Amino acid sequence: MYQQQSSHWGLFSAARKPGGLDVIPDPDDPNPAPLLRNVPAALDERLRVRTPHVRRGWLEGGSAERGDDEYLPISWSEAIGLAAGELDRVRTTYGNEAIYGGSYGWGSAGRFHHAQSQVHRFLNVIGGYTRSVQTYSLGAARPLLRHVVGNDDPISKATAWPVLAEHTEHFVCFGGIPEKNSQVNSGGVSRHEVAGHLRRARARGAWFTLISPLRDDLAPELDARWLAPVPGTDTALMLALSYVLIDRGWHDEEFLRTHCVGFDQFRRYLFGAADGIAKSPQWAEQVCGIDAAVIVGLAESMATRRTMVTLSWSLQRARYGEQPLWAGIALACVLGQIGLPGGGFGHGYGATAGVGARRLPYRLPTLPQGVNPVREFIPVARVADMLLHPGEEYDYDGERRRYPDIRLVYWAGGNPFHHHQDLARLTEAFRRPDTVIVHEPFWTATARHADIVFPATTTLERNDLGCAKEDRALVAMRQVTPPLGQARSDFEIFAALAGKLGVEQEFTEGRDEWGWLAHLYEQWRREASDPGLDFQQFWELGRLELPAEPDDQVLYEQFRADPAAHPLATPSGRIELFSERIDSFGYADCPGHPTWLVPEELQIQPGSGDFPLFLVANNPATRLHSQLDHGATSTSAKIHGREPVRMHPTDAVVRGLSTGDLVRVTSATGSVLAAVVISCSVRPGVVQLSTGAWYDPSAPGVATCIHGNPNALTRDVGTSRLAQGCTGQLTRVQVRRFIETLPPLKAHEPPTEGPTGTAVSTDSPT
Repeated sequence: MYQQQSSHWGLFSAARKPGGLDVIPDPDDPNPAPLLRNVPAALDERLRVRTPHVRRGWLEGGSAERGDDEYLPISWSEAIGLAAGELDRVRTTYGNEAIYGGSYGWGSAGRFHHAQSQVHRFLNVIGGYTRSVQTYSLGAARPLLRHVVGNDDPISKATAWPVLAEHTEHFVCFGGIPEKNSQVNSGGVSRHEVAGHLRRARARGAWFTLISPLRDDLAPELDARWLAPVPGTDTALMLALSYVLIDRGWHDEEFLRTHCVGFDQFRRYLFGAADGIAKSPQWAEQVCGIDAAVIVGLAESMATRRTMVTLSWSLQRARYGEQPLWAGIALACVLGQIGLPGGGFGHGYGATAGVGARRLPYRLPTLPQGVNPVREFIPVARVADMLLHPGEEYDYDGERRRYPDIRLVYWAGGNPFHHHQDLARLTEAFRRPDTVIVHEPFWTATARHADIVFPATTTLERNDLGCAKEDRALVAMRQVTPPLGQARSDFEIFAALAGKLGVEQEFTEGRDEWGWLAHLYEQWRREASDPGLDFQQFWELGRLELPAEPDDQVLYEQFRADPAAHPLATPSGRIELFSERIDSFGYADCPGHPTWLVPEELQIQPGSGDFPLFLVANNPATRLHSQLDHGATSTSAKIHGREPVRMHPTDAVVRGLSTGDLVRVTSATGSVLAAVVISCSVRPGVVQLSTGAWYDPSAPGVATCIHGNPNALTRDVGTSRLAQGCTGQLTRVQVRRFIETLPPLKAHEPPTEGPTGTAVSTDSPT
């Protein structure tokens, strides 16, 4: 029998068949995501963790290291006893701040079995934990936006797509609006509509300018003009556009005076009053490789048409990533169209389906996490620094902080060996804590670096509520198949641990899965003032269409109409082109106004000639992050089992490379094996390698990762002292033909396993 499910990449129905899992996209979805073809791999028993395991070296107190050890299958009672003992030992000996609760929000579209909520709730019940703040996706953006516009409204309340489709005359897309990214949305997406809105705008006559080193960051049917600057130089181009608008008198002086602060400081910087360098088109041409006349023509087009400046999330995932976002906001302010239908700016159109979508006017039925009494936290992308350098001081958003001494890492619902940079360094960092405990359905690199591995179910093996704050469907996610092996849900695992630690009632509140689903639904129904279906009726129906906010939202419309009555949440109540608060921090890597700071990738340094190419490490089109990398859509894009690396024909010719050739891609940080794809959609001097291939360091003499994970190449440094965000978008590399014997892949194989039935003591081995 087919059961309805929700996923981050769309709704579908599924049923177990003799040949495997049959998946049918939702018939109401106008543009179902190809990623649905990966779903059957969730039940691939080869890679599933089917029973609790313990790492032999940790259990025996030996010298074997995480990431290169044998695993012993053990019983649930033994595993629960070991984990509970370690949690109790660490919190008693070192305090709860010595526990780091790692997770990420993409584990499931279900709101009850949301792994991040489950692990945080459990750790809060037992006394708290050191947490992380921000995300790898928006690590630089959110801290900056708080200072410049007061909050993240440019992401969460961006001008709605129907408004853009009707009113925008010129889309200027820094980083593009990649359709592949708009296939997904945290919590689910019932209808994929972004591509349709863009096509309607083009049919109406809208212009598109794509500014990216990758031509396919906008769909080809949009007939975009493609400007391909040197990677990492978008800020310089934005500053030059602002310079032209002001120099030619095309700027909106009134908007800058009434709705912004700091324009005088910003203008002085643009015209070289501080450093003697005018940020002119001629200056920008030397920096970013775009002809000065083209820059002037683009500025004129923007000034004479209703223009939307779109700023992709990729821009701020690089060194000094705060600057292109701030400079893009400043450019929109200079144009003066903020708050007008179809004009202004937005951050993340195309990054997910949720940006520009209608939002629900009430909260979702989500599991409460409780209160964390531990005040320690780190920016999420600084996890390796924390583990490697306990007690070391660092700067973050005006504070001088100190890394806590972590003795136990508890990870559920995420794969840091996908998200993080410099994976060899992360491996070293993961070897420092006393204990690492992980919930995983699959033998990912994170599971292979754990001491205790709990087999977790996938969404197909449990019941849940599927919904997202930017979507119109509340879905009854009905269990498709019984759990594989001995897998249990995160909730069941934590309930057992809570019972062992004497806090079961506090964690479960006396409810099982079904009780929680009914409770969360009915609580949501009361808060939403909905007299409609009760839980049982909803579950039988399977899906509710939810009323959402109108789809005519215009970012800052009320602020534009009356900035005094509708001020922003900044110190001035206006958009801060110069921030006294940021300036007071004294950060050379993030001054008080948008500034061109030369990233290390563009600086001439000793040895830089060894890495002549720019590598762009973007999100994949064939999977969500690293999820289901062994699925059909994901594996169909691999060549010789390796990730494809795209390069321009001119760069391939000088290296004697053709499509399908195996290559070693090397940076100052590490190396990977990949397979070449020749493409004119990549700027000369640039290669592109998507993230998400499961990390495979099984042949260290050959490459850091023999599968093609670009995070083995990228540096583990923060965007700046302001945000300490992720910088995994860009690095410098060399590409050479691989002529050695190709080592076998082990990323999609389980680790070496010891004999079954191994008896262990539940006393801590540490």
